Amino acid sequence: MIMARRKESRILGGTAENTGSQYDWWLFAIVLMLLCIGILMVLSASGVVAERLNGDKYYFFKRQLVYACAGGIALWIAATMPRSLLYKLQYPFLIGVIMLLLITLSPLGARINGAQRWISLKFFSIQPLEFAKIALAFYLAYFMSTKQELVKTFSRGVIPPFAVTGLLCLLLLAQPDFGGAVVLAMILFFMCIAGGTRFIYLFVAIAIALAGAIALIVYEPYRARRLVAFLDPFEDAQNAGYQLVQSLYALGSGGFFGVGMGGSAQKMFYLPEAHNDFIMAVVGEELGFFGLSLIMGLFVMLFVRCYRIVMGQTELRDKLSAFGVTLVLALGATLNLAVVMGMAPPKGVAMPFLSYGGSSLLASMICVGLLMNFSKTARG
Repeated sequence: MIMARRKESRILGGTAENTGSQYDWWLFAIVLMLLCIGILMVLSASGVVAERLNGDKYYFFKRQLVYACAGGIALWIAATMPRSLLYKLQYPFLIGVIMLLLITLSPLGARINGAQRWISLKFFSIQPLEFAKIALAFYLAYFMSTKQELVKTFSRGVIPPFAVTGLLCLLLLAQPDFGGAVVLAMILFFMCIAGGTRFIYLFVAIAIALAGAIALIVYEPYRARRLVAFLDPFEDAQNAGYQLVQSLYALGSGGFFGVGMGGSAQKMFYLPEAHNDFIMAVVGEELGFFGLSLIMGLFVMLFVRCYRIVMGQTELRDKLSAFGVTLVLALGATLNLAVVMGMAPPKGVAMPFLSYGGSSLLASMICVGLLMNFSKTARG
């Protein structure tokens, strides 16, 4: 009986090495279609702004092409890396992300729009949050799979993952990045559910988190203004609610088939971050309900493939790791759409594969590469 339990424990905590199975090329094809649409939409949404700021209307488009190529290399590395080596890098990756978050708070960090969330290098900037999501998902998958006998206890099953997540959230709040901290907390919540944490601990954690969020909103008046603007953006349409109002105007004017590629009026300096966090508003204006439905359909197909990969894993660590990576992409897509459509307060969450930005695109491509890696050991 004891030997059987030890054998089961080794299976739960172990990992299946890559076999001769084929990659999930359907997953790759879906991502490639989303990436191509994203590059075209960045070209359409950013041309006017790029010409005024940089004197080259193709500035953001060319940079996004470079990011896409770099992301392709990262995808290939993540897809072909031996699983054993991948898991050995989990702690160095987590420590590296913590160091990057600390650097953003130093003089090396770049302050943009009142927040110090980026590390500015000579030719590009890094936003550590995008990689912190993957690092946290991998750490939680490791903890939940190798500590199954402790997960339902408080001192050794709850405190460690909550402490690691709390540290990352505190570093984000210091930038400040309230939305990023919320995303990491959501990753922790869903990973705890998948890993078997007792619901009573999760309910207590939610209550504490809500109390903390209310305190942060009260402490910083601009967060309260954003919340009020989210509830009724037209009440302060020229100030706190401006971005959401312009996003709704863009979506409303698109109709069923849109005004056509390049025909958006809101991108003419009306809609801030038109090529970044609010690119889906430009998609809705130029391609209409039809274009939005096509993209959302592609995302549904993407997550169906991800579900098959997750459920096809035979080892618990592989299953939780694939689930965590899927969660990073799913939360990004869901929260971005919710913000653009006025269903959630602005959080600064990029749309995977579509929004402009090197860190976001690189992290999304790494997630796809990891999922393709796991697809080689998926059954069924």
